[in-house]
Amino acid sequence: MNTVPTLPAILQRFFTERLMTQRHVSAHTMASYRDTFRLLLSFAQGLRHKRPSDLDLADLDAALIGAFLTSIEEQRHCTARTRNARLTAIRSFFHYAAFQEPALSAHIQRILAIPYKRQSRPMVDFLSRAEIEAMLARPDRSTWVGRRDHALLVLAVQTGLRLSELTSLSRSAITFGPGAHVRCQGKGRKERCTPLTRLTVALLKAWLKDSAAPGTEVLFPNRYGARLSADSVQYLVKKYVRAATVHCPSLQGKRVSPHVLRHSAAMELLAADVDSSVIALWLGHESVNTTQIYLHAHLALKEAALAKTSPLEVKPGRYRPADRLLQFLNAL
Repeated sequence: MNTVPTLPAILQRFFTERLMTQRHVSAHTMASYRDTFRLLLSFAQGLRHKRPSDLDLADLDAALIGAFLTSIEEQRHCTARTRNARLTAIRSFFHYAAFQEPALSAHIQRILAIPYKRQSRPMVDFLSRAEIEAMLARPDRSTWVGRRDHALLVLAVQTGLRLSELTSLSRSAITFGPGAHVRCQGKGRKERCTPLTRLTVALLKAWLKDSAAPGTEVLFPNRYGARLSADSVQYLVKKYVRAATVHCPSLQGKRVSPHVLRHSAAMELLAADVDSSVIALWLGHESVNTTQIYLHAHLALKEAALAKTSPLEVKPGRYRPADRLLQFLNAL
């Protein structure tokens, strides 16, 4: 007799078979999905008064999932973006569960019908050319750490690599000579090549000869030859931005992260009249639509477009209110 698969069995197979073996998702995706279900099962335990190992698939209904998503925003004070990310993990699991438990298809369809929440899209933060130059002038290039940080920041601003892409670079990822470029593996394990300017090439050549840890393959190592952590890169960016504020007051109050350097690279390309489809390829965007955020943030492009329009022939005048009696009659 066929046994009905339990929730723990389906969830374990979802992670080991679907995510790890079949889809071969990244470590970041695995961690995000894991955290989602740790939170969801703890939430369900409080409502259903069952241990997570004793929960059935039917216990996770649309009402419970909806309450869980609401609690994420109201109790954990997460944004709509985080709520939608949790819902993506839940929907992915129930798509898989629908094939494991066809008898619960109606139950699962109600969960899959839970909509994503619309979220605000603020304009991207980026640095101007003067702010970039002020930041790049701060590392003390008389020291090994300063030369490493300077090379890392120049590469980040010129190529627009993601933080994870920067920290994972090896020496072999850099190709010199005609068509000099850096090769990296981005989201979805997609490889891409980004060209390097002559200045960046010269800087990297000098840096590759200046390693404190001989034999390491890491492009930007720490003092022990290991890869820099994401926190280390975030710290050094903030340190040099804070130091540059003295010489560039416009940096005062700006929250600059490694991702802001990526935005700055995109805005530099946009200011150079590079087509948005090329910028999408440069940054490794899945869709050109993602690159449109830079068009919204580029004020100079909007001002140039305004300059091409013909002004309306409207004569300035003084406002004169209508007759009170006529206003009364019009309001009836």
